[in-house]
Amino acid sequence: MCGIVAYMGPRNGVPIVLDGLRKLEYRGYDSAGLAILNDHKIEIHRSVGKLIGLEDKIREKNLCGTPVIGHTRWATHGRPTEANAHPHNYEGVVVVHNGIVENYLELRQELIALGHTFSSETDTEVISHLIVRELKAGTDFENAVRQALLRIRGTYALAVLYEQEPEKMIAVRQSSPLVLALGETVGEYFVASDIPALLAWSRDVIFLDDGELAVFAEQGMRIIGLADGDQREKEIRRIAWDPIMAEKSGYKHFMLKEIFEQPDAVSNTLLGRLNEDRSGVDLSEIGFSEEQWQSFKEIKIVACGTSWHAGLVAKYWFESLTRIPTEVDIASEFRYRDPLVGLETLVIGISQSGETADTLAALQEARRRGACLLALCNVMESSIARLCDGVLYTHAGPEIGVASTKAFTTQLTALFLLVLEMAARRQTLSAEEISRQVKALLHLPVALEKVLARAPELEKMARKYHHVNDYLYLARGLNFPIALEGALKLKEISYIHAEGYPAGEMKHGPIALIDENMPVVVLAPPDRHLEKIISNFQEVAARDGRLLLFSGPDLEVPEEVSGVDRFVVEVVGEELNPLLYVVPLQLLAYYTAVLKGTDVDQPRNLAKSVTVE
Repeated sequence: MCGIVAYMGPRNGVPIVLDGLRKLEYRGYDSAGLAILNDHKIEIHRSVGKLIGLEDKIREKNLCGTPVIGHTRWATHGRPTEANAHPHNYEGVVVVHNGIVENYLELRQELIALGHTFSSETDTEVISHLIVRELKAGTDFENAVRQALLRIRGTYALAVLYEQEPEKMIAVRQSSPLVLALGETVGEYFVASDIPALLAWSRDVIFLDDGELAVFAEQGMRIIGLADGDQREKEIRRIAWDPIMAEKSGYKHFMLKEIFEQPDAVSNTLLGRLNEDRSGVDLSEIGFSEEQWQSFKEIKIVACGTSWHAGLVAKYWFESLTRIPTEVDIASEFRYRDPLVGLETLVIGISQSGETADTLAALQEARRRGACLLALCNVMESSIARLCDGVLYTHAGPEIGVASTKAFTTQLTALFLLVLEMAARRQTLSAEEISRQVKALLHLPVALEKVLARAPELEKMARKYHHVNDYLYLARGLNFPIALEGALKLKEISYIHAEGYPAGEMKHGPIALIDENMPVVVLAPPDRHLEKIISNFQEVAARDGRLLLFSGPDLEVPEEVSGVDRFVVEVVGEELNPLLYVVPLQLLAYYTAVLKGTDVDQPRNLAKSVTVE
């Protein structure tokens, strides 16, 4: 989950690579570094900590040159030290790497026995050593990289330079994301782990597939197969994202900007997916045949973290609206058990990045067992999207904040569209009911804007409780996963311990925690569970718990419940309550973190895209 940026072309590559690394710092911020080819010599500059440390280190050096490769690191093998920071150089072969070399210990021991000396604790360094070994055997640079990588087990996205061939740069992909971009002039190329790093310079991109190697030189670019060396023809795609989308646009943090982008993100996810009179859904883009739509006897959803919470909401929708049995698995658990999956199973993999390692592995396991695979992700041509039989993209745009917000609400939007499509094809809902649900979806962006307009109320609530050590979140039915998501957001960015629980389980343990120091967030929308949830928050009040109540406008709070902090949420319909109730919980977590002074966009120990196990 590190970030790679590389540049080759007529301009000074240093500011270009640094700008790209700033856009990718969400992928890792334990250390940063760059290598620059200048006057036929490679200079390497590295620094521990966030990118600003590297920028400070090189500011006075007036560096200039091309090509340049850069890296921002999230540590996996080896501590966050300067010695372990990328790029890694061995006898003029310089490498930056995102991924994991699973057999690095075996390779390292073999190389040490041959007289190689290592300068770091990382798995990455073996790559440069293996390439050097091939070069010394008389292999040319391009094939030395190929032969070295054929010995590696694991995942990697790489950019490689060789001091003896200064007019050449190589990039390789195997199970880790890597995007190429073409500059305005012949011989100008950009490489990055993710699209935001490229937007300021180019929107014409090529997505490398697994097992592909790109060779950049003054005379042009070639893409070849890693295993066979055969040349590949690749499609150039035009990215519609505006570079301004990857900036903060005046907000204090990316997370806050992305919370406020949710009405537009939901609208974008709906765009082009409703029929002409907006009475139904059209998801023909998925590409399933009518026979496939009718063949599914069960649905299994695999995801991690926030995406798993989206899957839990979707389980309620699928079972109640399509009558298809649905299970939701944490992807890292699914892949290591013996799941009952077959030809009549639809397996949906949910991942914002489309690169989540555990979700990808779970989908691969489901494919081996014969299931039909559907990807739900935000990044075009990502690994999960390419693996699956069908893809449903969210249209959240770039999400830079590590704590997911608009990616979650667009996942829910896309999942609800999928449910309506399935219900229409299998005739489990009438045309009138589907039309009613579509109208509620169309009203959702306006309802979200009304919630966001009252953000100061949530800042006031956070100010009252930001000093506490523990939170409890309670909800029922469709909104139980939202309680989990609200608790996760608070944990991620404010470092306050928080638990989400089904309210009906309160008496089976969590009630023991409730006292006058415990804030209890209760979600009480106007749905079939309202009477029960009222009883639950009365139990909280009876034990002097500090009640934070999120409800519809018509709820009458019982007289015996005093001292309630209440936030009123718009009404759009029972099924879509999760999309509205999660937003105030995002804001509560955000303002709490700001008041505590934590790093909102880059919380400790977390990275945006978990592309390693």
